[in-house]
Amino acid sequence: MGQVRYEEMKQVAKVLGLSDLTVLDLPDSGLKELNPTAIESVVATHIECIHPDVVVTYPVHGISGFHDHLVAHAVVKRVFAEMKAVGADYPKRLAFVTLTEEQAKRASGEHRLFASTNGEIDCIVTVTDEDMERFRTALDCYQTYKKMIERTGVRKTLDRDVAYEFFQEDCTPTAKDLCQGLRRYGQAKAHGSTANAG
Repeated sequence: MGQVRYEEMKQVAKVLGLSDLTVLDLPDSGLKELNPTAIESVVATHIECIHPDVVVTYPVHGISGFHDHLVAHAVVKRVFAEMKAVGADYPKRLAFVTLTEEQAKRASGEHRLFASTNGEIDCIVTVTDEDMERFRTALDCYQTYKKMIERTGVRKTLDRDVAYEFFQEDCTPTAKDLCQGLRRYGQAKAHGSTANAG
């Protein structure tokens, strides 16, 4: 199954036009059984390899409440905090991709989805219709998750507004880009780089 899902993810990367895809050697649906320090070590090593300006992972509620998402949130947040504590100049920002309350209310599936409050959301990136079409095509690549995609009603839930929380930042007004304002932290690149953990 691991190989099947890896092939699905390669198809998703192709559909989305990603420049790179790295799948870490961690068990799907098994993170809760691992020593969290072992997961932290794998995540930290990968972040050190790519030096991203922004790391994106799940919010504290994991959107779906799935335990792997909850573990990913805790592990990535701890790695980010530890890197900051020792003075690392990257990543400059930790972001949590989330749902707005309005999006969660639209969820038509039988599986409950969780949202962040309007006050917790620091950034909303508005994507194009073409991006949304790629998103739907990418979802179709996940044949092994087809039933879960239907159960969550995610196709009808998500719209062109992609919401994020920023860890230990309060953006008012709401940012429109994941890298907005990073120059104040130092040497942000013009377009920045982003790592997705989870």
